Amino acid sequence: MKISQIVTARTSEVVTADDPVPRHDQVLVEVLACGVCTSDIGPWLSHATTAPPVRLGHEIVGRVVAAGRDAGRWALGDVVTGLGGDGFATLAVMDAHAILPVPAGIEPAHALGEPVAVVEEALSRTKTGAGDRVAVVGLGFMGLALVQLAKRHAPGLLVGVDPDPARRERALLLGADLVFDPAELPQEYRTETNRQADARLDIVLEATGATGGLKTAGILVRPFGTLCVVGYHHTGDAKMDMDLWYKAVTVVNGFCPDRTRVMSAMRDALDLVAQRRFSYEPLITHRFGLDQVDDAFRAMKESPADFVKGVLVP
Repeated sequence: MKISQIVTARTSEVVTADDPVPRHDQVLVEVLACGVCTSDIGPWLSHATTAPPVRLGHEIVGRVVAAGRDAGRWALGDVVTGLGGDGFATLAVMDAHAILPVPAGIEPAHALGEPVAVVEEALSRTKTGAGDRVAVVGLGFMGLALVQLAKRHAPGLLVGVDPDPARRERALLLGADLVFDPAELPQEYRTETNRQADARLDIVLEATGATGGLKTAGILVRPFGTLCVVGYHHTGDAKMDMDLWYKAVTVVNGFCPDRTRVMSAMRDALDLVAQRRFSYEPLITHRFGLDQVDDAFRAMKESPADFVKGVLVP
């Protein structure tokens, strides 16, 4: 098989490797599409030349080409998606209990199970209800996915916040009622000096992964409201805004470490994809070959106006 690996900072290479052999509880898939995730960009930016090569890719859609003895419920030719690894390759192994079928009629690049499951699972714990006033802070891939998923709960108001005008425009097309630059938020949405329960935003979904975005999200949420931190704050420098304490805000950790919960959310999300109530089509803006991994990461880092998310199509 062919597999891409990072060999030094900002540099990948495609090498030939032995075909992986699935264990008794795994399937071997021909990779049809693999999303390029923001959580992978750190190794690409900083990998040391002296360190062993790193292989990435966990947002996999593939066609089953072999199955272990305990994975017989999956037939050769089934197109599946789920939780996996080393997906920047032509072949990958996936646990048989951590995959689901791709809905009929949906192309592989529009059926990435893992990222929409992560977002849906986080949203499910905010208890969003009809009539709630909801904001999504950060309108990149995850934020725009949240706009779509939150819209189906019939919010009374759905606000998008991002400094990029192209992203704000996409949010409007996907169902946001209002959009704002964070530097130009109307005063009625700010609660720095008003800690009384009022008609501010009931639920704020943070999807920036940046400390500044987290601060904006904290300002927007009303007293006794809910802030869900979905953004990838892996640098460890995000600070707790103590005004959230004074406002009695419920803070929901959007990360889920439990595979069972993620797979349950993935099943729900793929049902939405099948019903055309959630679509990757406006979110997958760039496609790359296996030998273009570095181009995919550059596009993510530079984030031009036409970029939302890149997918490798080996």
